[in-house]
Amino acid sequence: MYTLVIASRKGGAGKTTLASLLAVEAARVNSGPVVVIDLDPMRGLTLWWEARAADTPALVAADGGPVAALAAARAAGAWLALVDTPPADAPIVAAVIGLADLVIVPVQPSPHDLRAVGATVDLARRVRRPLVFVINRTKPRVRLTAEAAIALSQHGTVSPAMLADRSVYAAAAIDGRTAPEIDPAGASAAEVTALWAYIGDRLETPP
Repeated sequence: MYTLVIASRKGGAGKTTLASLLAVEAARVNSGPVVVIDLDPMRGLTLWWEARAADTPALVAADGGPVAALAAARAAGAWLALVDTPPADAPIVAAVIGLADLVIVPVQPSPHDLRAVGATVDLARRVRRPLVFVINRTKPRVRLTAEAAIALSQHGTVSPAMLADRSVYAAAAIDGRTAPEIDPAGASAAEVTALWAYIGDRLETPP
C-alpha cells in the first residue's frame, strides 16, 4: 500500500481539497480501493466524505493515531491511503510524515505560503521522505506563479502540473464531490488528471 501525506504548516493552503481530488482521481484511474485518513481536528476531509454519495474513496477513522489507521487501511485491502494533516507543529504530523511514501506540500503562489514551507521541508528531510510541491490556486498570467516555482525548486521537487484558482473546486465540495465529477470535460478535470498522472509516476519511481 502506498501512503500519500498532504502536509503544510500554513492553514488554507488547500490540503483537504487536494486530498479529496487525488483520492477520487486515483480511484477512478486505477480502479482499486483508495482510503482517506483525516488527522486534522477541523475534520474538513471527514465532513467532505460524510456529504459524499459515492462509495469511494473509503474513510478510515484516525482515532487510534496514524499507525493504527494505516494498518486498518492495509488490512482492508487498500492500495493507496491519502492522509490529511493539521496545519500545526504537532507530533502527529512528524509521525505520519515518517510513514509516507511521498509527502505532498500544497503551496499558493504567495509570499506567505513560500515563507511557510521551510518547516515542512525540514520534517520530511529529517525522516528522509521524498517531497513534492504542488502549486495551488494559480492565477492566469501572473508572474508570481513562475517565481514561486523557481523559489520552491531550491527546496525540492515542484510538480509541473498545477491547480488554478477555480470556483468549481469549492462548489463541488459542498455535496462531497470533486470538480472533475461536476465537469468531467472542463479545465479542472484536465488539471487533476495531469496532477495524478505525475504523482502516480512519482509513487512508482524509487526516491
